Amino acid sequence: MKKVMLFLAMLSLGTLCWAGSAREDATERLENATTVVHEIMGMPDKGIPEEVLEHAKCIAVVPHMIKGGLIFGGKGGKGVATCRTANGWSAPAFITISGGNWGLQIGVEAVDLVMIIQNEKGMQKLLSSNFQIGADASAAAGPVGRHAEAGTDWKMDTEILTYSRAKGAFAGLTLEGASIRQDNDSRHAMYKSNVTTRAILLGKVPAPSAAEPFLAEIRGAKAQAAAAEKAERKAEANQKDQK
Repeated sequence: MKKVMLFLAMLSLGTLCWAGSAREDATERLENATTVVHEIMGMPDKGIPEEVLEHAKCIAVVPHMIKGGLIFGGKGGKGVATCRTANGWSAPAFITISGGNWGLQIGVEAVDLVMIIQNEKGMQKLLSSNFQIGADASAAAGPVGRHAEAGTDWKMDTEILTYSRAKGAFAGLTLEGASIRQDNDSRHAMYKSNVTTRAILLGKVPAPSAAEPFLAEIRGAKAQAAAAEKAERKAEANQKDQK
């Protein structure tokens, strides 16, 4: 009997340690995602256009995604996603991205990835438990700058627009063949065990306090883009006046 009680105590302790570690990992991911959104939006002339943000159904951020390979390429990372609801942006859901592609490539690169899901079809894919980019949802590099050119087709049928910030020597980024899945471990660590990713992204679950800075950054991204554009136009007007 004592052995059984000892075993149960050790099992309980192990479970608590795992839950604490998983929650710390999820919280750190939210913090990193917050930094990525803030820094990408603050890049002069290279941020996500205001129109794209206004059009977005969902936004997913994968900080420090690792991509690399020798002949065979691979990619993998963990991120967070939020969707637009009638009351603002939903609590963040946790996702993973993994997959590979064929090509002549050598190198390893850490990439901060932002995915803009821009229509209902793309949102429904994100609400599912697993989908593959290319086979189930299309993706393309999104327009950059303070304004998306009116003549571009970024509003067409593409479900996902991608933005990346590279931190290594590996050139290029393709998400073709990558799989997006729910991160069940992180979700269970941050929310109740019976909470689903679908319920989170549909705005049916309150956001935890750890997610507030990330959601504030998402809410402020459009305003940040508009303010940067205003400052840019003012600088251009000053330059013309000086001439």
